[in-house]
Amino acid sequence: MAAFVIKSLLSQITVKHSPSDHTSSRIEIKSALISAKRRCGCKIPVLAASIHSENDQSIQAQKKKNGNAKNIQSNLLQDAEYDVASKDAHPRPLSSTHLSNSVSNGSCLRVAYQGVRGAYSESAAQKAYPNCEAVPCEQFDTAFESVERWLVDRAVLPIENSLGGSIHRNYDLLLRHRLHIVGEVKYAVRHCLLANHGVKIEDLKRVLSHPQALAQCENTLTKLGLVREAVDDTAGAAKHVALQKLEDTGAVASSAAASIYGLNILAEDIQDDSDNVTRFLILAREPIIPGTDRPFKTSIVFSLEEGPGVLFKALAVFALRKINLTKIESRPLRKQPLRASDDGNSGLPKYFDYLFYVDFEASMADENAQNALRHLKEFATFLRVLGSYPVHTSMV
Repeated sequence: MAAFVIKSLLSQITVKHSPSDHTSSRIEIKSALISAKRRCGCKIPVLAASIHSENDQSIQAQKKKNGNAKNIQSNLLQDAEYDVASKDAHPRPLSSTHLSNSVSNGSCLRVAYQGVRGAYSESAAQKAYPNCEAVPCEQFDTAFESVERWLVDRAVLPIENSLGGSIHRNYDLLLRHRLHIVGEVKYAVRHCLLANHGVKIEDLKRVLSHPQALAQCENTLTKLGLVREAVDDTAGAAKHVALQKLEDTGAVASSAAASIYGLNILAEDIQDDSDNVTRFLILAREPIIPGTDRPFKTSIVFSLEEGPGVLFKALAVFALRKINLTKIESRPLRKQPLRASDDGNSGLPKYFDYLFYVDFEASMADENAQNALRHLKEFATFLRVLGSYPVHTSMV
């Protein structure tokens, strides 16, 4: 009965579509599929994914094959879906119990992350699914597409950092794609200064890393007098220093990257603030069925008409029911960034239209949360539930 109520509510919530749901250009993934054996003993393809504009025949064939399998299942599994606005048929949604079991045993999952081996995202993926096969992707877009095309089972991608704030690109991709948030993982970031063996700190003239990592170590790097150069990711910086055998250049990256690329750790914990935590989202093609057996969090996105107190009214639906909000983020509505003035003043653009991303502490199995979203739907111009999933508390 509870599952029916959840499905009924969310079918009402997700029938309106945002203009940002559709992209002007389709991203294609070109991949090399190599048969390999994983720990579980089954043969699986290893993905080396990158963004390309052309179509790839092997992926199209695989997609068609998986599409046929999904069509066979769809008639049997319609009642299990709670995101009824999604166009494709989904396999049976995971339950929170199934998710917990998958986390504990890492049961033969392929998990996409952005970056190269040794990236913090790889460590977060392995923390979420200890025995998974972590699959590197060049860009965030690639990871989203890889899940949608059945090349991997999950994606673990950063959404916010306690020092650097939100990763806006991934907020935009959440709306563009039809994946579901099925979990979160918080990872404590510990930056190290790496260099080739034989190189001392006083030999360094410059340091490479991701812009956020450089910003998080600003005080330390300033004291050392190092010139900072930004690259795509921390592990990529370590890889470059190692492959080029640079003697005057270091990298800010993880201790794991030092081990993988054979670099020496010159200094550990060089971040300015020790409380440096990145929150990652776990994304899947199918949602999980929310429960009430543990603390849950729900993520939504909505838009509103312009007017005095409208945002206050939207947030009040949660306050009235004593539901705690843990995150609110606004992003411009890309397909309609400016709205014309309605006061007869030459019809010139007057203000921006925004989407609001909100996380709140409640499960969609909770009637209180269902009532809050019914109330919000009364005046929201668009509302979509991105996922309802167990809260992650460990910071290790």
